[in-house]
Amino acid sequence: MFKTPKGLRLHIGIFGRRNVGKSSILNSLVKQSVSIVSDIAGTTTDPVEKVMELKPIGPVVFIDTAGIDDIGTLGQARVRQSMKVVDRTELAVLVTDDWQDYEIKLLALFKERNIPVVIAANKSDLRDGNELEEKARSNADFVVSTDATGYMGFAELRKAIIDAVPDGFLDKQTIVCGLVKPSDLVILVTPIDIEAPKGRLILPQVQTLRDILDCNAYAIVVKESELAEALAKLKQPPALVVTDSQAFAQVAQIIPVDVPLTSFSILFARFKGDLAELAKGAMAIKSLVPGDRVLIAEACTHHPVEDDIGREKIPQWLQEHAGGKLNFDIVAGLDFPDDLAPYKLIIHCGGCVFNNQEMLSRIKKAEKAKIPITNYGMTIAYIHEIFDRAIEPMMN
Repeated sequence: MFKTPKGLRLHIGIFGRRNVGKSSILNSLVKQSVSIVSDIAGTTTDPVEKVMELKPIGPVVFIDTAGIDDIGTLGQARVRQSMKVVDRTELAVLVTDDWQDYEIKLLALFKERNIPVVIAANKSDLRDGNELEEKARSNADFVVSTDATGYMGFAELRKAIIDAVPDGFLDKQTIVCGLVKPSDLVILVTPIDIEAPKGRLILPQVQTLRDILDCNAYAIVVKESELAEALAKLKQPPALVVTDSQAFAQVAQIIPVDVPLTSFSILFARFKGDLAELAKGAMAIKSLVPGDRVLIAEACTHHPVEDDIGREKIPQWLQEHAGGKLNFDIVAGLDFPDDLAPYKLIIHCGGCVFNNQEMLSRIKKAEKAKIPITNYGMTIAYIHEIFDRAIEPMMN
Protein backbone atom coordinates (compact mmCIF):
# COMPACT_ATOMS: atom_id res chain seq x y z
CA MET A 1 0.00 0.00 0.00
CA PHE A 2 2.80 2.42 0.87
CA LYS A 3 5.29 1.49 -1.83
CA THR A 4 5.45 2.39 -5.50
CA PRO A 5 4.33 -0.72 -7.45
CA LYS A 6 7.16 -2.51 -9.25
CA GLY A 7 5.45 -1.89 -12.58
CA LEU A 8 6.07 1.85 -12.14
CA ARG A 9 9.74 1.50 -11.15
CA LEU A 10 12.73 1.78 -13.46
CA HIS A 11 14.01 -1.79 -13.96
CA ILE A 12 17.81 -1.99 -13.89
CA GLY A 13 19.17 -5.40 -14.89
CA ILE A 14 22.69 -6.50 -13.91
CA PHE A 15 24.23 -8.91 -16.43
CA GLY A 16 27.54 -10.60 -17.13
CA ARG A 17 29.49 -13.83 -16.97
CA ARG A 18 29.88 -15.94 -13.83
CA ASN A 19 32.21 -14.62 -11.14
CA VAL A 20 32.70 -11.17 -12.66
CA GLY A 21 31.23 -9.62 -9.49
CA LYS A 22 27.59 -8.95 -10.42
CA SER A 23 26.28 -9.75 -6.94
CA SER A 24 29.02 -7.71 -5.28
CA ILE A 25 28.16 -4.80 -7.56
CA LEU A 26 24.49 -5.03 -6.55
CA ASN A 27 25.29 -5.24 -2.84
CA SER A 28 27.60 -2.23 -3.11
CA LEU A 29 25.07 -0.20 -5.11
CA VAL A 30 22.25 -0.73 -2.62
CA LYS A 31 24.58 -0.83 0.42
CA GLN A 32 22.98 -4.07 1.64
CA SER A 33 23.76 -7.79 1.42
CA VAL A 34 21.01 -8.62 -1.07
CA SER A 35 22.76 -11.27 -3.18
CA ILE A 36 24.97 -14.09 -1.90
CA VAL A 37 28.61 -13.50 -2.81
CA SER A 38 30.97 -16.45 -3.33
CA ASP A 39 34.06 -17.44 -5.30
CA ILE A 40 32.12 -20.49 -6.52
CA ALA A 41 30.90 -20.00 -10.10
CA GLY A 42 27.14 -20.06 -10.49
CA THR A 43 26.23 -18.94 -6.96
CA THR A 44 23.38 -16.76 -8.26
CA THR A 45 20.73 -19.07 -9.70
CA ASP A 46 17.36 -17.29 -9.98
CA PRO A 47 17.15 -13.53 -10.55
CA VAL A 48 17.41 -11.53 -7.32
CA GLU A 49 15.41 -8.30 -7.03
CA LYS A 50 15.90 -5.28 -4.78
CA VAL A 51 13.48 -2.34 -4.79
CA MET A 52 14.72 1.00 -3.54
CA GLU A 53 14.78 4.74 -4.11
CA LEU A 54 17.64 6.03 -6.24
CA LYS A 55 17.65 9.82 -6.26
CA PRO A 56 17.02 11.75 -8.42
CA ILE A 57 15.50 8.92 -10.51
CA GLY A 58 13.09 7.86 -7.79
CA PRO A 59 11.76 4.31 -7.37
CA VAL A 60 13.83 1.60 -9.08
CA VAL A 61 14.23 -2.17 -8.96
CA PHE A 62 17.66 -3.74 -9.39
CA ILE A 63 17.73 -7.29 -10.78
CA ASP A 64 20.80 -9.49 -10.32
CA THR A 65 21.04 -12.37 -12.82
CA ALA A 66 22.86 -15.67 -13.20
CA GLY A 67 26.03 -15.81 -15.28
CA ILE A 68 25.37 -15.68 -18.99
CA ASP A 69 28.12 -18.27 -19.57
CA ASP A 70 26.66 -20.93 -17.26
CA ILE A 71 27.03 -24.51 -18.48
CA GLY A 72 25.25 -27.84 -18.23
CA THR A 73 21.52 -28.53 -18.29
CA LEU A 74 20.84 -26.61 -15.08
CA GLY A 75 23.18 -23.82 -16.14
CA GLN A 76 21.38 -23.34 -19.43
CA ALA A 77 18.09 -23.10 -17.54
CA ARG A 78 19.65 -20.31 -15.47
CA VAL A 79 20.76 -18.55 -18.66
CA ARG A 80 17.21 -18.70 -20.00
CA GLN A 81 15.97 -17.08 -16.79
CA SER A 82 18.56 -14.32 -17.22
CA MET A 83 17.39 -13.76 -20.79
CA LYS A 84 13.83 -13.35 -19.57
CA VAL A 85 15.04 -10.49 -17.37
CA VAL A 86 16.11 -8.64 -20.54
CA ASP A 87 12.42 -8.44 -21.49
CA ARG A 88 11.73 -6.16 -18.52
CA THR A 89 15.07 -4.34 -18.35
CA GLU A 90 14.93 -0.60 -19.06
CA LEU A 91 18.58 0.06 -18.22
CA ALA A 92 21.33 -2.57 -18.22
CA VAL A 93 24.50 -2.72 -16.13
CA LEU A 94 26.99 -5.01 -17.86
CA VAL A 95 29.64 -6.21 -15.42
CA THR A 96 32.89 -7.58 -16.88
CA ASP A 97 36.49 -8.31 -15.94
CA ASP A 98 37.58 -9.37 -19.43
CA TRP A 99 36.29 -8.60 -22.94
CA GLN A 100 34.86 -11.77 -24.51
CA ASP A 101 32.23 -12.82 -27.05
CA TYR A 102 29.64 -12.91 -24.24
CA GLU A 103 29.99 -9.17 -23.70
CA ILE A 104 29.75 -8.49 -27.43
CA LYS A 105 26.59 -10.60 -27.77
CA LEU A 106 24.94 -8.97 -24.76
CA LEU A 107 25.68 -5.48 -26.06
CA ALA A 108 24.21 -6.44 -29.44
CA LEU A 109 21.05 -7.67 -27.71
CA PHE A 110 20.72 -4.48 -25.67
CA LYS A 111 21.21 -2.39 -28.80
CA GLU A 112 18.52 -4.38 -30.62
CA ARG A 113 16.11 -3.71 -27.74
CA ASN A 114 17.11 -0.01 -27.43
CA ILE A 115 18.22 -0.60 -23.83
CA PRO A 116 20.81 1.91 -22.58
CA VAL A 117 23.91 0.27 -21.06
CA VAL A 118 26.40 1.12 -18.32
CA ILE A 119 29.54 -1.04 -18.33
CA ALA A 120 31.17 -1.74 -14.98
CA ALA A 121 34.77 -2.78 -15.66
CA ASN A 122 35.12 -4.63 -12.38
CA LYS A 123 38.14 -5.98 -10.45
CA SER A 124 40.15 -2.93 -11.43
CA ASP A 125 42.52 -3.68 -8.53
CA LEU A 126 43.62 -6.88 -10.28
CA ARG A 127 44.45 -5.32 -13.66
CA ASP A 128 47.37 -3.34 -15.03
CA GLY A 129 46.48 -0.56 -17.46
CA ASN A 130 43.14 0.44 -18.98
CA GLU A 131 42.86 -1.96 -21.90
CA LEU A 132 39.51 -3.33 -20.71
CA GLU A 133 38.08 0.16 -20.20
CA GLU A 134 39.26 1.22 -23.66
CA LYS A 135 37.53 -1.75 -25.31
CA ALA A 136 34.39 -1.03 -23.32
CA ARG A 137 34.37 2.66 -24.28
CA SER A 138 34.47 1.73 -27.96
CA ASN A 139 31.19 -0.11 -27.41
CA ALA A 140 29.26 1.99 -24.89
CA ASP A 141 28.81 5.59 -23.79
CA PHE A 142 28.95 4.91 -20.05
CA VAL A 143 31.96 3.00 -18.68
CA VAL A 144 33.12 2.97 -15.05
CA SER A 145 36.06 1.21 -13.39
CA THR A 146 34.99 -0.56 -10.19
CA ASP A 147 36.47 -2.66 -7.44
CA ALA A 148 33.56 -4.32 -5.68
CA THR A 149 35.65 -5.81 -2.90
CA GLY A 150 37.31 -2.48 -2.15
CA TYR A 151 34.12 -0.47 -2.71
CA MET A 152 35.84 1.71 -5.30
CA GLY A 153 34.09 3.48 -8.18
CA PHE A 154 30.52 3.23 -6.91
CA ALA A 155 29.82 6.95 -6.69
CA GLU A 156 30.86 7.10 -10.37
CA LEU A 157 28.72 4.04 -11.17
CA ARG A 158 25.62 5.55 -9.57
CA LYS A 159 26.18 8.76 -11.52
CA ALA A 160 26.58 6.80 -14.77
CA ILE A 161 23.31 4.95 -14.09
CA ILE A 162 21.53 8.25 -13.45
CA ASP A 163 23.00 9.78 -16.62
CA ALA A 164 22.01 6.72 -18.68
CA VAL A 165 18.31 6.75 -17.67
CA PRO A 166 16.23 6.57 -20.87
CA ASP A 167 15.12 9.92 -22.24
CA GLY A 168 11.62 10.81 -21.07
CA PHE A 169 11.43 8.15 -18.35
CA LEU A 170 10.80 10.72 -15.63
CA ASP A 171 8.19 12.50 -17.77
CA LYS A 172 6.58 9.53 -19.51
CA GLN A 173 2.90 9.33 -20.38
CA THR A 174 0.48 8.82 -17.51
CA ILE A 175 -2.80 6.89 -17.35
CA VAL A 176 -5.36 9.66 -17.92
CA CYS A 177 -3.46 12.95 -18.24
CA GLY A 178 -4.05 14.19 -21.75
CA LEU A 179 -7.49 12.57 -21.79
CA VAL A 180 -8.83 14.87 -19.07
CA LYS A 181 -8.01 18.43 -18.05
CA PRO A 182 -7.60 20.01 -14.62
CA SER A 183 -11.00 20.36 -12.89
CA ASP A 184 -12.59 17.71 -15.14
CA LEU A 185 -14.78 15.12 -13.43
CA VAL A 186 -14.09 11.41 -14.01
CA ILE A 187 -16.39 8.60 -12.87
CA LEU A 188 -14.70 5.33 -11.98
CA VAL A 189 -17.03 2.32 -12.01
CA THR A 190 -15.54 -0.34 -9.75
CA PRO A 191 -17.58 -3.51 -9.22
CA ILE A 192 -16.92 -5.11 -5.86
CA ASP A 193 -16.52 -8.85 -6.28
CA ILE A 194 -14.42 -11.75 -5.02
CA GLU A 195 -11.36 -10.47 -6.93
CA ALA A 196 -11.41 -7.26 -4.86
CA PRO A 197 -11.04 -8.50 -1.25
CA LYS A 198 -12.70 -6.59 1.57
CA GLY A 199 -11.00 -3.28 2.23
CA ARG A 200 -9.22 -3.18 -1.13
CA LEU A 201 -9.53 -2.00 -4.70
CA ILE A 202 -7.58 -3.72 -7.46
CA LEU A 203 -4.31 -2.13 -8.58
CA PRO A 204 -5.45 -0.54 -11.91
CA GLN A 205 -8.30 1.21 -10.10
CA VAL A 206 -5.99 2.58 -7.40
CA GLN A 207 -3.38 3.73 -9.93
CA THR A 208 -6.00 5.42 -12.12
CA LEU A 209 -7.51 7.23 -9.14
CA ARG A 210 -4.09 8.51 -8.09
CA ASP A 211 -3.34 9.64 -11.65
CA ILE A 212 -6.60 11.61 -11.81
CA LEU A 213 -5.54 13.46 -8.67
CA ASP A 214 -2.09 14.09 -10.14
CA CYS A 215 -3.81 15.64 -13.17
CA ASN A 216 -5.70 18.01 -10.83
CA ALA A 217 -9.02 16.51 -11.90
CA TYR A 218 -11.85 15.15 -9.74
CA ALA A 219 -13.05 11.57 -9.31
CA ILE A 220 -16.24 9.85 -8.22
CA VAL A 221 -15.88 6.16 -7.42
CA VAL A 222 -19.09 4.15 -7.65
CA LYS A 223 -20.30 0.58 -8.08
CA GLU A 224 -22.19 -0.29 -11.25
CA SER A 225 -25.37 -0.81 -9.22
CA GLU A 226 -25.30 2.84 -8.02
CA LEU A 227 -24.04 4.38 -11.28
CA ALA A 228 -27.41 5.59 -12.60
CA GLU A 229 -28.27 7.26 -9.29
CA ALA A 230 -24.87 8.95 -9.06
CA LEU A 231 -25.13 10.17 -12.65
CA ALA A 232 -28.55 11.69 -12.00
CA LYS A 233 -27.18 13.76 -9.12
CA LEU A 234 -24.54 15.48 -11.25
CA LYS A 235 -25.16 19.05 -12.42
CA GLN A 236 -23.15 18.39 -15.57
CA PRO A 237 -21.97 15.23 -17.31
CA PRO A 238 -18.54 13.79 -16.52
CA ALA A 239 -15.59 14.33 -18.86
CA LEU A 240 -14.86 10.60 -18.84
CA VAL A 241 -16.26 7.36 -17.44
CA VAL A 242 -13.87 4.48 -16.77
CA THR A 243 -15.30 1.07 -15.94
CA ASP A 244 -14.07 -2.35 -15.05
CA SER A 245 -14.24 -4.27 -18.33
CA GLN A 246 -16.55 -6.91 -16.86
CA ALA A 247 -19.26 -4.27 -16.43
CA PHE A 248 -18.85 -2.78 -19.94
CA ALA A 249 -22.23 -3.89 -21.28
CA GLN A 250 -24.18 -2.71 -18.22
CA VAL A 251 -22.36 0.62 -17.95
CA ALA A 252 -22.73 1.35 -21.68
CA GLN A 253 -26.48 1.10 -21.28
CA ILE A 254 -26.45 3.74 -18.53
CA ILE A 255 -23.91 6.29 -19.79
CA PRO A 256 -25.23 8.61 -22.56
CA VAL A 257 -23.54 8.04 -25.92
CA ASP A 258 -22.11 11.57 -25.95
CA VAL A 259 -20.14 10.91 -22.74
CA PRO A 260 -16.69 9.34 -23.34
CA LEU A 261 -16.51 5.80 -21.99
CA THR A 262 -13.58 3.38 -21.70
CA SER A 263 -12.19 0.76 -19.31
CA PHE A 264 -9.23 0.46 -16.96
CA SER A 265 -7.77 -2.26 -19.18
CA ILE A 266 -7.97 -0.11 -22.30
CA LEU A 267 -6.36 2.80 -20.46
CA PHE A 268 -3.51 0.45 -19.60
CA ALA A 269 -3.19 -0.58 -23.25
CA ARG A 270 -2.33 3.07 -23.88
CA PHE A 271 -0.24 3.45 -20.70
CA LYS A 272 1.79 0.23 -20.79
CA GLY A 273 1.63 -1.13 -24.27
CA ASP A 274 0.95 -0.31 -27.89
CA LEU A 275 -2.64 0.87 -28.21
CA ALA A 276 -2.74 0.63 -32.00
CA GLU A 277 -1.29 -2.88 -32.11
CA LEU A 278 -3.61 -4.17 -29.37
CA ALA A 279 -6.61 -2.57 -31.10
CA LYS A 280 -5.62 -4.25 -34.37
CA GLY A 281 -5.33 -7.54 -32.52
CA ALA A 282 -8.91 -7.28 -31.31
CA MET A 283 -10.06 -7.33 -34.93
CA ALA A 284 -8.76 -10.91 -35.19
CA ILE A 285 -11.56 -12.07 -32.89
CA LYS A 286 -13.96 -12.06 -35.85
CA SER A 287 -11.84 -14.65 -37.66
CA LEU A 288 -11.80 -17.20 -34.82
CA VAL A 289 -13.37 -20.54 -35.71
CA PRO A 290 -13.98 -23.68 -33.63
CA GLY A 291 -10.75 -25.56 -33.02
CA ASP A 292 -8.48 -22.50 -32.99
CA ARG A 293 -5.98 -22.17 -30.15
CA VAL A 294 -5.94 -19.00 -28.05
CA LEU A 295 -3.30 -17.97 -25.48
CA ILE A 296 -4.52 -16.19 -22.35
CA ALA A 297 -1.64 -14.38 -20.59
CA GLU A 298 -1.89 -12.90 -17.11
CA ALA A 299 0.80 -10.67 -15.63
CA CYS A 300 0.13 -11.53 -12.00
CA THR A 301 -0.26 -14.92 -10.39
CA HIS A 302 -3.39 -15.54 -8.38
CA HIS A 303 -5.54 -18.46 -7.30
CA PRO A 304 -8.37 -18.80 -9.86
CA VAL A 305 -11.77 -17.82 -8.50
CA GLU A 306 -15.27 -18.64 -9.64
CA ASP A 307 -16.16 -16.74 -12.83
CA ASP A 308 -12.53 -15.66 -13.22
CA ILE A 309 -12.38 -13.07 -16.01
CA GLY A 310 -9.41 -14.54 -17.87
CA ARG A 311 -9.95 -18.22 -17.22
CA GLU A 312 -13.73 -18.50 -17.47
CA LYS A 313 -15.63 -15.45 -18.70
CA ILE A 314 -13.47 -14.45 -21.68
CA PRO A 315 -13.13 -18.07 -22.93
CA GLN A 316 -16.91 -18.51 -22.63
CA TRP A 317 -17.65 -15.28 -24.52
CA LEU A 318 -15.12 -16.09 -27.23
CA GLN A 319 -16.56 -19.56 -27.80
CA GLU A 320 -20.05 -18.11 -28.06
CA HIS A 321 -18.73 -15.60 -30.58
CA ALA A 322 -16.83 -18.25 -32.57
CA GLY A 323 -19.78 -20.62 -32.56
CA GLY A 324 -17.95 -23.58 -31.05
CA LYS A 325 -15.17 -24.90 -28.86
CA LEU A 326 -11.82 -23.14 -28.83
CA ASN A 327 -8.62 -24.47 -27.26
CA PHE A 328 -7.11 -22.27 -24.55
CA ASP A 329 -3.67 -22.20 -22.96
CA ILE A 330 -3.24 -20.00 -19.88
CA VAL A 331 0.07 -18.65 -18.61
CA ALA A 332 0.71 -16.39 -15.63
CA GLY A 333 3.47 -14.24 -14.19
CA LEU A 334 6.73 -14.21 -16.11
CA ASP A 335 5.86 -17.38 -18.06
CA PHE A 336 5.34 -16.70 -21.76
CA PRO A 337 5.84 -19.24 -24.57
CA ASP A 338 8.90 -18.92 -26.78
CA ASP A 339 6.92 -20.48 -29.65
CA LEU A 340 3.76 -18.52 -30.45
CA ALA A 341 3.10 -20.20 -33.81
CA PRO A 342 0.34 -22.55 -32.52
CA TYR A 343 -1.92 -19.64 -31.57
CA LYS A 344 -4.51 -17.83 -33.62
CA LEU A 345 -4.77 -15.04 -31.04
CA ILE A 346 -3.09 -13.86 -27.82
CA ILE A 347 -5.19 -12.10 -25.18
CA HIS A 348 -3.24 -10.38 -22.41
CA CYS A 349 -4.43 -8.81 -19.17
CA GLY A 350 -3.91 -5.10 -18.64
CA GLY A 351 -0.40 -5.71 -17.28
CA CYS A 352 -0.74 -3.41 -14.27
CA VAL A 353 2.06 -5.22 -12.40
CA PHE A 354 4.41 -5.20 -15.42
CA ASN A 355 6.56 -2.31 -16.55
CA ASN A 356 6.28 -0.90 -20.06
CA GLN A 357 9.31 -2.83 -21.27
CA GLU A 358 7.82 -6.22 -20.36
CA MET A 359 4.52 -5.46 -22.10
CA LEU A 360 6.20 -4.06 -25.21
CA SER A 361 8.54 -7.07 -25.34
CA ARG A 362 5.57 -9.42 -25.45
CA ILE A 363 3.80 -7.34 -28.07
CA LYS A 364 6.95 -7.30 -30.22
CA LYS A 365 7.32 -11.08 -29.88
CA ALA A 366 3.76 -11.49 -31.12
CA GLU A 367 4.40 -9.08 -34.00
CA LYS A 368 7.54 -10.99 -34.97
CA ALA A 369 5.60 -14.27 -34.96
CA LYS A 370 2.78 -12.57 -36.92
CA ILE A 371 0.25 -13.54 -34.23
CA PRO A 372 -2.37 -10.88 -33.32
CA ILE A 373 -2.35 -9.77 -29.69
CA THR A 374 -4.94 -7.78 -27.75
CA ASN A 375 -5.96 -7.37 -24.12
CA TYR A 376 -8.87 -8.15 -21.83
CA GLY A 377 -10.61 -4.79 -22.08
CA MET A 378 -10.45 -4.61 -25.86
CA THR A 379 -11.63 -8.21 -26.14
CA ILE A 380 -14.66 -7.59 -23.94
CA ALA A 381 -15.50 -4.33 -25.71
CA TYR A 382 -15.31 -6.06 -29.11
CA ILE A 383 -17.46 -9.01 -28.04
CA HIS A 384 -20.10 -6.68 -26.59
CA GLU A 385 -20.06 -4.51 -29.73
CA ILE A 386 -18.91 -1.32 -28.02
CA PHE A 387 -15.32 -1.41 -29.25
CA ASP A 388 -15.37 1.82 -31.27
CA ARG A 389 -16.89 3.74 -28.38
CA ALA A 390 -14.41 2.28 -25.88
CA ILE A 391 -11.29 3.34 -27.76
CA GLU A 392 -12.64 6.67 -29.04
CA PRO A 393 -11.43 8.68 -25.98
CA MET A 394 -7.85 7.66 -26.89
CA MET A 395 -8.27 8.73 -30.50
CA ASN A 396 -8.95 12.40 -29.83
